[in-house]
Amino acid sequence: MSEARQPGLFDDQPDLSPWEIEAANDQLIAEVVFNRPLDTVYRYIVPDEFRELIQPGQRVRVPFGRGNSSTLGFCVRTHVGGTPGKRLKSLAEICDREPLLSQSMLDLTEWIAGRYLSGWGQVLESVIPAGVKRQAGTREIVFYRAADSLPDIDTLKLPSKQHAVLNLLLQSDDPMRVDELTAAAGCGVSPIDSLKKKNFIIPERRRVSTHSIGGEIATRQEDLKLNSEQSAALQEILKVLRESRHETLLLHGVTGSGKTEVYIQAIREVISYGRQAIVLVPEISLTPQTIRRFRARFDSVAVLHSHLSDSDRHWHWQQIASGDVQVVVGARSAVFAPVPHLGLIVIDEEHETTFKQQSVPRYHAREVARERARRDNIPLILGTATPTLETLKRTMDGEDRRIVLKERVEQRPLPPVSIVDIRNDPFIQRRHSLGRAMTNAIQVALKAGGQGILFLNLRGYSPVLWCGKCKGVTCPDCDVSLTWHKDRSRLVCHSCDFEMESPERCPTCHQPGLRLIGTGTQRLEAEVINKFPAARIARMDSDSMRKPGSHDEVLERFREHEIDLLLGTQMIAKGLDFPNVTLVGVIDADTLLYQPDLRAGERTFHLISQVAGRTGRGDKQGRVLVQTLNPDEPIIQFAAHHDFDGFAKYELKQRKVMQAPPFQSMARVILRALDERIVQAESQRICQLLRERIQAGNRPIRVLGPAPAPILRLRKYFRYHFQLTSPEQQQIEEVWREFVPTMKLAAEVDMVIDMDPVDLR
Repeated sequence: MSEARQPGLFDDQPDLSPWEIEAANDQLIAEVVFNRPLDTVYRYIVPDEFRELIQPGQRVRVPFGRGNSSTLGFCVRTHVGGTPGKRLKSLAEICDREPLLSQSMLDLTEWIAGRYLSGWGQVLESVIPAGVKRQAGTREIVFYRAADSLPDIDTLKLPSKQHAVLNLLLQSDDPMRVDELTAAAGCGVSPIDSLKKKNFIIPERRRVSTHSIGGEIATRQEDLKLNSEQSAALQEILKVLRESRHETLLLHGVTGSGKTEVYIQAIREVISYGRQAIVLVPEISLTPQTIRRFRARFDSVAVLHSHLSDSDRHWHWQQIASGDVQVVVGARSAVFAPVPHLGLIVIDEEHETTFKQQSVPRYHAREVARERARRDNIPLILGTATPTLETLKRTMDGEDRRIVLKERVEQRPLPPVSIVDIRNDPFIQRRHSLGRAMTNAIQVALKAGGQGILFLNLRGYSPVLWCGKCKGVTCPDCDVSLTWHKDRSRLVCHSCDFEMESPERCPTCHQPGLRLIGTGTQRLEAEVINKFPAARIARMDSDSMRKPGSHDEVLERFREHEIDLLLGTQMIAKGLDFPNVTLVGVIDADTLLYQPDLRAGERTFHLISQVAGRTGRGDKQGRVLVQTLNPDEPIIQFAAHHDFDGFAKYELKQRKVMQAPPFQSMARVILRALDERIVQAESQRICQLLRERIQAGNRPIRVLGPAPAPILRLRKYFRYHFQLTSPEQQQIEEVWREFVPTMKLAAEVDMVIDMDPVDLR
């Protein structure tokens, strides 16, 4: 008799028995995502001991991959019923007592993953602060409560101290800490231990905050009286609020037009409904003064930004989640604040590129805020004197509404802007940074008791160490000139932070005679100190503002007129309101203008306009001087005449011809490898395959490139890039998600995609 054949791998599987089907249908399944560039959501069986504990938004530990390595992931959904006949792994551990994100925030992060072509787990890892995940500033403490079933306490023959402890717990509505019990009962821990051994009291471990923040107590201020333009703008916002609907409102007001006061009074209305507001600012340097303004008007203001310690951020996060905070003020990541009853989102200086995250997930806080406001059916206010062209076009197309403030408060005039041609300036020819007109203007301002702001968007002492034969001395790991930092006596790469001593001879050709070319903020500071020895001077850039609180300290000293001249980079160009500033000087208006970047002209216009707006905000008339080697450049002319509409018309015309944003959606793909030949060949291969797929699907997408990135070598890696443009952003999303699983990228090559890039370097 022949032996029975064993079932083969490809044989039909036997039908499941009814009890196997019923058991599978009764399983609780957790859907889990990981901090990896994966679109897949993985399913795990929830063991019985975790069924009552598991919730979406918690972190879990699960076996992952063929080796079943213990991996941390995020539970994003749960449902009852597995797939009969399909073997699933089981969840191993729940890492959080409570969910870290609400269901609405989970849904928002899923949208971000789709919109910015990243893994859902990557988004979750990014939006939850590290201090929150680690529960920084907390510790576990033992609490005690009375046992559920106790005999009458009077019938128990207990020592007096044990009787006192038990009586306290029976009378208390909540469990009590050991220190509370011993203090109230007037005893040590011995009676508590004895009651625990008798099972009369039950210990519970709870995690409690050990952190307290002594928030700055601001002097209370009454609301300011609005002018007619401000009142009309506020009424437009209040109408949307009272109708409980979503709309994006662009509050386009010239510098000094009182946009912040409009925000504040709109937020007051929101708070009267029992709801909260989020206010995003672009720079950490602006946060202290913004917080001070809001704390002078509202009872509870929380802060979220990257300069907070982990324990501070966790403390604020907890306060926000509890609903005890009226206003959340912060930088880009504050858009994810766990506000339970959100009523309004405000983005101040919406044009700033710092609202775009430059690492995975590469989201734009403005677009995330727009989606969050849409989902919560609340208004979004975008405030600026110089809107981005993307935002402006949305108002032109009727998708958003534009509210214009044309006048400064108290009808103060916009400062006159003088363009100073320095091509033949005698001071500049002697390698000074301040031309003759700028030097004279500073002298006049200081003599009259005014203050000045000098703007230069290059830090360090000198941006180039020049060799007459080999050109500039560059970073060994990047195609970037090394910048001389005199205060540290080091050459520094501003891309990778490489440092070295200044060589006596050129590292490449060994020729002597190296010389410093160009001016950074340190060199400007040295020149200003030399020319105006009696003036009190401070410099604000990322080198001088490393110490926590240093931004606020310098700005407060400037406000109190303990500083006469404030010079620095773009952190002094926006949002600052000092009534005694009578002079603003733009030292080099051409710094950004000729960068190989689509938005170079737009950034130049924004910076000149914003820094010009720092003067003439008080009773004294202000003036602005703009030094340039290109006085006829249209962008500079538009900024000098405060002509945003003229600039927008000019720039939009250029963009339309180029089929560039805001007329087309754009994605930038960057490939990098240690070997330039490999990354060049791989980028050409990927582009060819992508073009074939686009052509086969007859999709309206252009592929531009590949080409070397403007900074070809960065942190030792050679970089090539290409761009995808399409009238519809969704077309790019769809083709990319179809294409990536099939392209088989070379092992030596890394690749990233950046939707809606704002930096093309």
